[in-house]
Amino acid sequence: MRSKGFIRVQIGTLIAATSVIQLANGFYGTFISLRVAIESFDAIMAGLVLSSYFAGFTLAALFCGRIIERIGHIRAYAAFAGVVASATACMPLWVGPLSWIILRAIVGFGCAGIFVTTESWLNAKAPRSERGRVFSIYMVGTFLALAIGQLLIGRANIQTAAPFNAIVALFAMALVMVTTTRAEPPQATATERLPYGQLSRAAPVAVVGCVLSGLIAGTFYSLVPAWMQDVGIERGRIALYMLVAVLGGFAFQIPIGWISDRFDRRVVLAALGLGFAGTALALVGLPHSLPVVASTAVLLGGFMSTLYPVCVAHAHDRMPMDRVVAVSGRLILVSGLGSVLGPLIGSSIMSRLDIDGVFYFMAAAALLLGLVAGGRSLTTAPPQHLRRPFEILAPQAAPLAHDTQRSLDESP
Repeated sequence: MRSKGFIRVQIGTLIAATSVIQLANGFYGTFISLRVAIESFDAIMAGLVLSSYFAGFTLAALFCGRIIERIGHIRAYAAFAGVVASATACMPLWVGPLSWIILRAIVGFGCAGIFVTTESWLNAKAPRSERGRVFSIYMVGTFLALAIGQLLIGRANIQTAAPFNAIVALFAMALVMVTTTRAEPPQATATERLPYGQLSRAAPVAVVGCVLSGLIAGTFYSLVPAWMQDVGIERGRIALYMLVAVLGGFAFQIPIGWISDRFDRRVVLAALGLGFAGTALALVGLPHSLPVVASTAVLLGGFMSTLYPVCVAHAHDRMPMDRVVAVSGRLILVSGLGSVLGPLIGSSIMSRLDIDGVFYFMAAAALLLGLVAGGRSLTTAPPQHLRRPFEILAPQAAPLAHDTQRSLDESP
């Protein structure tokens, strides 16, 4: 029988290792957007490179659980981290749109595998009485690491291979931390199947919302840094803008969660969509001074980062408890589809209408979500919030893993 102190050391090691991964991931996402702009790929190929990460991340929802069950958590973590490190190391050696599309998809797949492995492992280790606190610490560490990762942009020489090497080093550090940890693997849990069409009939707002939230987030994180670099904004300010957006997302999680657990979540989604649309349109019209840009970044990050978790909670309000895992997996897939489409469509728009067109595009998507959610709230009665409360989910990172581990915890 393991002592509580021993278990807490293992949990702390996993959280620290994942924070290192998220530090690398936060830097990686913004860096690759800037580097693609420097390489001068055409709009379609640039969009494919930027969206391929989300394609790989989404594909992992179908396969990484089976991989973990087959080879165990420690070896799975080593395999996923090794895949990410190898693909990242190859990118400066094989510079080109086709090779980078493949490599970024591999990185996305590996990152998703790391998050699923880590969080299911944490779920098994943490005592039930301490699980909420453990995952609160985990999500705080995730947001802070993603934010700090943005600050590294200001110091990086993005024209060289050095940033790729730094990312590889961070993944290797996390790999060493986890593979030297002793732990009992979680027990495998059977996953129920969800017939196609059942979720969209029961919770159409959640399905539409996940697609549009993925589209908005994928567009924002992929294209906004590249545009800022193209117009000559110094990288320190780019880093600050992205940092403020991530922290805005973190700041909105608890108040929006409290509100959505007490009111019709569709009304909350409508307000978030309209809020994002209004802020995006205001940013186009307002002067681009630092105070204006920073304040709008807080609002954009806050509205954007709370769309997905409210959609997830609404879907579980509408579906039976024995479908929790399957519902989460289906929402991951549709959100991933939106994340793939966002950079593809947005890069094409940006090549014709500059960044204003991208903000109009994101505003239109958010406005559509607001109209769909608001319209449904007027025509159908709200469900009781008995299925599942709002949960904090990190941007660009772990809706996949976090949903899965919490769902397993709620399974009978």
